[in-house]
Amino acid sequence: MDVKTGFFYLFSVVLLFSAFRVVTARNPVHAVLFLMLAFSQASAIWLLLNAEFLAITLVLVYLGAVMVLFLFVVMMLDINVDTLRQGFWKNFPLAATLGAVVAFEMTAVLMSGFRLSQAPVAAVAAGSAPVSNSKALGVLLYTEYLMPIQIAAAILLVAMVAAIALTLRQRKDSKAINPSIQVRVRAADRLQVVQMAATQVAPAPAPAAAEENK
Repeated sequence: MDVKTGFFYLFSVVLLFSAFRVVTARNPVHAVLFLMLAFSQASAIWLLLNAEFLAITLVLVYLGAVMVLFLFVVMMLDINVDTLRQGFWKNFPLAATLGAVVAFEMTAVLMSGFRLSQAPVAAVAAGSAPVSNSKALGVLLYTEYLMPIQIAAAILLVAMVAAIALTLRQRKDSKAINPSIQVRVRAADRLQVVQMAATQVAPAPAPAAAEENK
């Protein structure tokens, strides 16, 4: 067994363990952390398969943005784990059936093999440097698939602007104060001075109250 195979088995074992802990962890924060570990191990396996673009994309997009967002959301939410686990055994038969079907399909694919005559290899001219798959993918995206890339970018831009517009809309239950109003505030608007006498004569007691006191 060479070094590359050893690293593959190491990353695979850690990936399977972290994926199992994502499902079995009781704390949602721990589950998110194990999911981030699983993504990092999958990225390492893609590096071993010479898929640098997919590995870096997984690290930047999922570990750097999506999973960090999930982690902050889970930490800020007050999740009652006991309430979520009340219907566990009720949904367990359906979940176990779906898991068994997925495991059977993956086993069938792995046991039958991928049936490739030979692995696809990029054509390299004699004496030239090896072609990077990241460079080849970039050239392909921005030449043959330039129009779909531009359309996808425009759709994502519209979605981002719409999300910002929905977030910045005025809410009726919000108690936020306009900063411009706070800047222009004056003491006369908040404080009113009332002239009152320094001392006042106590009122005379009522006749009924005087008789009760006697």
